[in-house]
Amino acid sequence: MARSLPPVAWFRAFEAAARHLSFTAAAEEIGMTQSAVSQQIKALETRFGAELFARKPRGLALTDAGRKLMPQVGAALEMLQAATLALDGPPEAELLTVASSVSVASWVIAPHLPDFHRRHPEVRIRFASAIWPEDFRSAMADVEIRFGSQRQVGQSALPLEPSELVALKSPQLDAPLEALPLIESVGTSVGWDAFGAAHGLGSLRPRLYVDSYGMALHLAAGGSGVALVSALLGRDAEASGQLVRAHAGSIAPREGYYIAVREGVPAARAFAAWLEERLMAG
Repeated sequence: MARSLPPVAWFRAFEAAARHLSFTAAAEEIGMTQSAVSQQIKALETRFGAELFARKPRGLALTDAGRKLMPQVGAALEMLQAATLALDGPPEAELLTVASSVSVASWVIAPHLPDFHRRHPEVRIRFASAIWPEDFRSAMADVEIRFGSQRQVGQSALPLEPSELVALKSPQLDAPLEALPLIESVGTSVGWDAFGAAHGLGSLRPRLYVDSYGMALHLAAGGSGVALVSALLGRDAEASGQLVRAHAGSIAPREGYYIAVREGVPAARAFAAWLEERLMAG
């Protein structure tokens, strides 16, 4: 049986880090945190059973394996980009395209979408799943909801609130926070260790790791543990009673969700204004 290929995201992180010889510079380019880039490259090295970079005090250097892999990965990513551009057509004039992660679409937008349709029955919406900068460029969306820092998403993007990180669990879990399995989303700069330090809880070690806040919320809703997630994503689940606070405290993040709107598209402005109103309504 053929082995499955590693995720494209791992190769993207490797290619950017190999060009810059810096995890930090690679993270800035592809819109991730430095720790997320480092983790993905480590996963790729584990999969291949070989180190791709020599970690030095003042930077990185490609190993023989890394130098061998670099041109092949670069060429493959260029082919994927070319194929995407060849198939992508211009957006339909009467169709509003909203690009966001599946987490945002599922936990923030979907609970209120019937209300938007009641107010704007003339607007048709196409949702495009997007995480990486290349995803957003390919989507050619009228509305973009991105995750990252203000520097990463661009100065024209506006922050969505609430942005603090909160601890959520199923109401069926009746135990103190410290006694429950902790779920952490990798690729973010603030996690359970910072939450524990901020609230005098000592060292909090996650038991489950996921790659998105949305997946963390799904696991928490199913009773698998406590998710440390953006309050923006958890607000509706908390309001409905699907999830409850496992701890009264919260902690400020270093990344958040931002919205950007294409100029000259009235439906995009209407969607952004509607979303902001829904979020402010609590």
